[in-house]
Amino acid sequence: MILTSLESILFASSKPIAISSLKKILSVSDEVLHEAIASVKERFNVETSGIHIVEHEGKIQFVTNPSQTELIAALLREETSGELTRPSVETLTIIAYRGPITKPEIEQIRGVNCTLIIRNLLMRGLIDEMDDVERLQPVYTVSTNFVRHLGLHDLSELPDFDELHQSEKITELMESLGDSEA
Repeated sequence: MILTSLESILFASSKPIAISSLKKILSVSDEVLHEAIASVKERFNVETSGIHIVEHEGKIQFVTNPSQTELIAALLREETSGELTRPSVETLTIIAYRGPITKPEIEQIRGVNCTLIIRNLLMRGLIDEMDDVERLQPVYTVSTNFVRHLGLHDLSELPDFDELHQSEKITELMESLGDSEA
């Protein structure tokens, strides 16, 4: 059971996870966790697996097989080139006008899951992700590259920025997320 839980957590995470955090999440001893990690490495870190585990500086993460670097690079180039989709533009607009903002808040405003869109915007360098200790989850803001690309000096130069940044309707919608989580 611990192997299944460990694999699920590693698969769902978009960034390296501290082994100390895994120990707490899984409620296991150091010995049990290290045995599980070794078992998962033994299963995945083989040439015939497309997924490998990297362990570095007390953190672990699922990554693609290093032998597939060129294929993955081509895929990522394709994903990050071309025009943005309408959902990507909507998400980027929400982040620009309401950031710093969490993923659940973005999803509350849009009404749909935004995981892949946020990933794509991060890969394109249009948004930045930062940990927020008060909210206990990452928050998103537009990147300096985004602001520079639009030819702005500051986000306040966006059309109707003050009105939309402080919109009571949007604030109420975002606050309803907190009410539903309580």
